[in-house]
Amino acid sequence: MPPQPDLPEALVRWLAPLVAGMTRPTRRHALTLVAGALLAPGRRTVAAALRVMGLAQASSFTNYHRVLNRNRWSGREVARGLLRLLLRAFAPDGPVVIGLDDTLERRWGAKIAARGIYRDPVRSSRGHLVKASGLRWLSLMLLAPVPWAGRVWALPFLTLLAPSERYARERERRHKRLTDWARQALLQVARWLPDRRVIAVADSTYAAIDLLNAVRRRVCVIARLRLDARLFAPPPPRRPGTIGRPRVTGQRLPTLAGRLADPTTPWRRVRVTGWYGSSERLVDVVSGAAVWHHPGRRVPIRYVLVRDVAGEFRPQAFLCTDVDADPLDILRWFVRRWCTEVTFAETRRHLGVETQRQWSDPAVARTTPALLGLFSLVALWAGELRAAGALTPQSTRWYDKPQTTFSDALAAVRRTLWMSTVLRTSGDPTDMVEVARSALERLTQTACHPA
Repeated sequence: MPPQPDLPEALVRWLAPLVAGMTRPTRRHALTLVAGALLAPGRRTVAAALRVMGLAQASSFTNYHRVLNRNRWSGREVARGLLRLLLRAFAPDGPVVIGLDDTLERRWGAKIAARGIYRDPVRSSRGHLVKASGLRWLSLMLLAPVPWAGRVWALPFLTLLAPSERYARERERRHKRLTDWARQALLQVARWLPDRRVIAVADSTYAAIDLLNAVRRRVCVIARLRLDARLFAPPPPRRPGTIGRPRVTGQRLPTLAGRLADPTTPWRRVRVTGWYGSSERLVDVVSGAAVWHHPGRRVPIRYVLVRDVAGEFRPQAFLCTDVDADPLDILRWFVRRWCTEVTFAETRRHLGVETQRQWSDPAVARTTPALLGLFSLVALWAGELRAAGALTPQSTRWYDKPQTTFSDALAAVRRTLWMSTVLRTSGDPTDMVEVARSALERLTQTACHPA
């Protein structure tokens, strides 16, 4: 009989809504891997998860690998359940703001079929291009304020692998561009949330007319806009008796770069809260409804041209597929997007993204989304711990940290898991405490807080 780990009751309760569709053996093995991934301090391989759970000598170790590379369970249903939990905890009403961004997982190896050569966004700059071998992931994150953290967090719930063009060519398939994956993902979220207004914010990669036209009736998309975009006034009303095809655009409008240089442009000064991590920013804006037209393609948008009053940021422009949206709301929704980069950095630093070593196609497609999803699960669990008084920022004499960060949340979750398994104590008051409580507290803090 293979040894079975003593799963923490808190973990079983927290994950019950997400693993309900799995078979009983798969469910238990999945819970073990999740606990191991949370407690492991280094690489997030299956072997590392088994070691930290006390299963280094388990003869049935292949059963845990099969959760990722063979067993049948729907990652899309898990993503749907995770989104429901996130909305219930952090966005129970109002618009649902979704961050749409892609990231590169640096991976090498001939057996990783979906990898390609892409621009490395971390090491590249405007004048220096660095390419890297790896997997490209498209992640959808809920951008919602976390009350106990005091700021907006980007909480991943659905992550998709966008294979390289070489991968499709070798299998004689049509290559799906990143915007194609984005279209499918956004429409999937819209089907999951038929009664909520969905707002997607993205960078200039997703400012594609075909993508905007495909989703604008179901999802409001906000993205960056080129300063030299071809903008036209909306078409005038068609008069009765007019012969010929109806007009699709009105008069050509000046480019946004031209409006920046025009001294007669009617600027409006507004304060934007949460401007790229700061408290607020004073900016000048000018906005209007237009038709973004490219030969053969067009989409109605509201543009927002922004210039920084202090002159520290370059002028930039944004588009919104909801032509009736308020420009200030557009800016407030868009500036939440910077949190996606924070989430990618935190998952690499604390959850071991890019340290996993699976190479089979199913395992590759499941492992990284699972690690990104752990970020959101930690945020959910930390909210319960904060309500119970078990979540506080880690501060020192020389650094008074007022706000709770992800490392604090992960430490609190780890502490709960360790205390409910290895460090479980008896309720009998006559038990002798052989270890000083201060020493035990130091040991717990060292084991729980990530490096």
